[in-house]
Amino acid sequence: QVQLVESGGGLVQAGGSLRLSCAASRSIFSINAMGWYRQAPGKQRELVAKITSSPTPNYAASVKGRFTVSSDAAKNTVYLQMNSLKPEDTAVYYCNAEFRGVGYWGQGTQVTVSS
Repeated sequence: QVQLVESGGGLVQAGGSLRLSCAASRSIFSINAMGWYRQAPGKQRELVAKITSSPTPNYAASVKGRFTVSSDAAKNTVYLQMNSLKPEDTAVYYCNAEFRGVGYWGQGTQVTVSS
């Protein structure tokens, strides 16, 4: 199993930045993929950014060039640096880990971008 704990959400003005953190309960080297999803009110959960075995992370088109996903293996933590935030980025952001064919989710952290 994998437990995930997110932090770093909050309220920010448009154009501002936030960094989300996701701490995993086991070594991220043992996890097949880790990433960030978000869900806005009335909308489906969508992929934001994902790290896999590929050298290049996957990004949603809407965040490419503004968001950066990274990891710190020593801390078993994945980060999402969000720059140039827009009101449409407002959502609950969830960390996800794929481990031995099972997907695990964090509790979510609210990001609100005011115009």
